[in-house]
Amino acid sequence: MTSTRDVAVIVGSLRKDSINRKVANALAEVAPALLKLAIVEIGHLPLYNQDRDESPPAEWTAFRARIKSAAAVLFVTPEHNRSVPAALKNALDVGSRPYGQSAWNGKPGAVVSASPSAVGGFGANHHLRQSLVFLNVPAMPQPEAYIGGADKLFDAGGKLVNDGTRKFLQQFMQAFADWVAANAKS
Repeated sequence: MTSTRDVAVIVGSLRKDSINRKVANALAEVAPALLKLAIVEIGHLPLYNQDRDESPPAEWTAFRARIKSAAAVLFVTPEHNRSVPAALKNALDVGSRPYGQSAWNGKPGAVVSASPSAVGGFGANHHLRQSLVFLNVPAMPQPEAYIGGADKLFDAGGKLVNDGTRKFLQQFMQAFADWVAANAKS
């Protein structure tokens, strides 16, 4: 990969002090220079309703255009009831419609889940991967990223303070850069 690749980062949590937003910021910090990560906000998206496809809200149109312009997508999500948060599922739906015009189609992706629990959002991670198969987002299979005990990895300012986690995230992002290079559309 010789040119910089734009990566749309979708954070599943809407909370202001979200652990997953902190993880997303840490991923951007350790990413190889050829990947430019930018968080794409999803909290303002009106709920998807097919009745609005012919005259979509401006927020849907802008979101779809932003995803289409990205070379790749990176999902960073907590787990809600063994699945993804409602806002993230809505973003998947908004981006995938109208039928046959999915903004996600063919974008290489990766999934990171983070949680205060030891399991690290395993259920949400795998549930999201099921949706990505249908959306034709080739999700990086390895390394997997389930960040457990994530509430203890950051200082009061939101900076990653765990060296072991930093090293893992660097390795993850290098693998993702390789995945994007191998799978991105020209």
